Amino acid sequence: MILLVSSNKDIASLNIAMQILNYYTFEKQPENFQENPVYEANFDGKRIRLVTLKTESVYAQSITDFFTCLELIIFISKHSSVSGTPTLSVHVPGNLGDAELGGLPKMVSVSPANAMRDTLKAMVRLKEEMQLDYEVSYECTHHGPSLNIPTMFAELGSSPKQWNDLKAAEVVARATMEAIAKFGESQAKAALGIGGPHYNGKFTRLALKNETAFGHIIPKYAIPYVDSEILNKCVEKTLEQVKSIILDWKGIKGENKAELVEMLKKIGLPIQRI
Repeated sequence: MILLVSSNKDIASLNIAMQILNYYTFEKQPENFQENPVYEANFDGKRIRLVTLKTESVYAQSITDFFTCLELIIFISKHSSVSGTPTLSVHVPGNLGDAELGGLPKMVSVSPANAMRDTLKAMVRLKEEMQLDYEVSYECTHHGPSLNIPTMFAELGSSPKQWNDLKAAEVVARATMEAIAKFGESQAKAALGIGGPHYNGKFTRLALKNETAFGHIIPKYAIPYVDSEILNKCVEKTLEQVKSIILDWKGIKGENKAELVEMLKKIGLPIQRI
């Protein structure tokens, strides 16, 4: 089963969920989840459930206690930034260091690399078709929950104006459902990305142009507290077999480069600098 998760605490999330229900055939189920309706669909041979949380999505650490046989979890969510730049984004949840916003310390979720890439590609196409002025980007791995199931966030941001943009919510809804339809079929090569900013344009462009699907992305600011343990977790906790490690070389501080490369050599995967 594939689980779509929204939150009552998140207007963007509710708008995306509304667009999913508007554009796709879901049936309301007799039971509720956290006092909210549950919807179910069979879509391209895949069983999908849409549920809504009473709490913020980042604190959904126990969600896997309530559902069995989960293949993929997608949180549809708002995205916030100080700049307020209109942005559609995807990322894996989990914590590379301390658990400052949900999840568990130094524990990342399983990354569905191809599902995220499929969502990104659909976001780009749909926002152009609908003539929306939004950036589309990978975000780095950050915040909770930290789950042992392939999990991703598909987000609409970055301010209340965008959270209430129903056309942009439609883009996220349709892109998410397109990725679900392709789940298990796409075969782009999974990579671990390291370096650069929180929103990595280089990795985004590479994934959109080439057959590369990034799973976990470790940003420049997190590298000082990353160790061999978390690097190995980022490789192991990727749904697909990670084929390479791609470094945003200029996006890594000089004092961190030598130690980082030594740790990466021990993993034994090809290392590419871009």
